[in-house]
Amino acid sequence: MGRPAAAWTPLARLLAKTLLLLLVLNAAVLPFDSVASAGRLSLYNSLVPGRLRLPYADDPARAFNVSVTQLDALFRSHVLSGAAARPDELRVVVLGDSSVWGFRLGPQETVSAQLNHLGLRSGSRTLSFYNVGYPTMSLAKDFLLLRRALEYRPDVIVWLITLESFPAELQAASPLVRFNRGEAQAALIQSGIDPYRYLSREDETEWWTNTLAGRRRELAEVFRLQVFGLMWAATGIDYDADAVFAPRAEDLEPDPTFHGQGPGPWPESALAWDILEAGIRAAGDIPILIVNEPTFVSHGANSDVRYNFLYPRWAFDSYRREWAARCRAQGWTCLDLWDALPGEAFTDSAVHYNPAGAETLAEVMSKAILETAVRIEPVP
Repeated sequence: MGRPAAAWTPLARLLAKTLLLLLVLNAAVLPFDSVASAGRLSLYNSLVPGRLRLPYADDPARAFNVSVTQLDALFRSHVLSGAAARPDELRVVVLGDSSVWGFRLGPQETVSAQLNHLGLRSGSRTLSFYNVGYPTMSLAKDFLLLRRALEYRPDVIVWLITLESFPAELQAASPLVRFNRGEAQAALIQSGIDPYRYLSREDETEWWTNTLAGRRRELAEVFRLQVFGLMWAATGIDYDADAVFAPRAEDLEPDPTFHGQGPGPWPESALAWDILEAGIRAAGDIPILIVNEPTFVSHGANSDVRYNFLYPRWAFDSYRREWAARCRAQGWTCLDLWDALPGEAFTDSAVHYNPAGAETLAEVMSKAILETAVRIEPVP
């Protein structure tokens, strides 16, 4: 026999009040964006040092790191947001994919770190390089990071690109774009780009995703990032660079297609050239060097069809011709280093390289970077 209805009244009232309180709390955070506010509160660059690269982890327990998609938290944890630029310093922001971030590399082995090791100078100022690369290949992701990096007043930008970052269908595949859809959409609109060319209408943000409940995952990421900061400060480890991995493929399939496209002219809408152009425009008067990054060249089976797992020869050659033509027509400062590294420098993919590869790439890039930096007006 059930309990009398009157006996349930206090419990029902408690549940109703709890539900009402949760609704009020969730509604209250809508105009204040609690996740962004939490992201701006950081232990980094105060209690603990700033990180040398943006936080990302495929194995947090072994790397004292966590993948964070909240852009304020990403940059507040980075050394770039620490002390203001010194009068004798030129700040160089280095953008790109996982090869720039440094897969299979420690934080002191990345191409940005190797550039810092060179001690490059332009006039009386030393060039300081800041790694704001981030894993996943997407020009839209790079564009978001570039716009955020501009808030820290860099003097020079180096943007490493490759064909796999261009396909239109990949632009919103990066978690940074997907979880920052509103900012990505606004950036594209401001640049005169139809956002629905790259962002699906089906992924429009629902009202509940801006509530405390809807954004609890992001809040948890931000909190974990602070906790891992203490261990990062003690160890300097932010990635398990010694993990066992499968080497990049030498023997390839005889598949001539690239994202479903066979040999022939590219459809006008296939590649995101407009996002690359928008990023260059966003830099304004800041000198920017666009680098076609190194890629592995196979000499194994079917290497006459494909350069590597990512690229059939016809697609990559066509992309390089188009890129070179745009560099000339637009007056961009460009550097093509697609074959700058030997095959043995590559590790687990067609674009990830070992410490020796990063060192070679830094040395090869250094002259073009210095020539780009010379265009900066000297400090009075």
